[in-house]
Amino acid sequence: MQRSPPSEAISDVAPSPILRRIATHENLAPCRISPSRKNAAASSAASTRSGEIRRCAVIGIGAASVREIDRINILRASLLAMQRAVHALGILPDAALVDGNIAPALPCRAQAVIGGDGRSLSIAAASIVAKVMRDQIMRELGRRYAGYGWESNVGYATREHCEALMALGATIHHRRSFAPVRVALAGGTIEPELPLESD
Repeated sequence: MQRSPPSEAISDVAPSPILRRIATHENLAPCRISPSRKNAAASSAASTRSGEIRRCAVIGIGAASVREIDRINILRASLLAMQRAVHALGILPDAALVDGNIAPALPCRAQAVIGGDGRSLSIAAASIVAKVMRDQIMRELGRRYAGYGWESNVGYATREHCEALMALGATIHHRRSFAPVRVALAGGTIEPELPLESD
């Protein structure tokens, strides 16, 4: 019986209402992917890289809904989404690498890798695919829910996003367990996140 090629499950926790987990095949050398998604910060560069990765990788996508995140917390929802990503591969991986310090229960060996997107080619590749996918989803939500600036802030708690929460309230895509959303719903004042380093 032939063994499946080694694969890895990789996580990329998105600070948006939508949580995505990606699993990729280990055979990424032909893609010439940088070991860190920080080198693919520009949206067009990240999209190009994502396309390159998709041409030479098996990708499984797992998600956890806003309701799941609010019900079981973001860590447990992240682990659930990782399990779904591995299942979505359609093959049983020999092993899974997970970006972070906790690995989910999987039907294969799993290893947590702290700072994984800077240490593993597969994790870096999955992070790029996850970022591009999440940004596309947020831009689409931005078209459907005007005023939150999701087409540009892609879900981060920017000043514009915080002001929209205060003025417009939360949508079904806002996590009630996220502190700024809770504060806005209670009628309090929220401050935007500090500027983030470019991904």
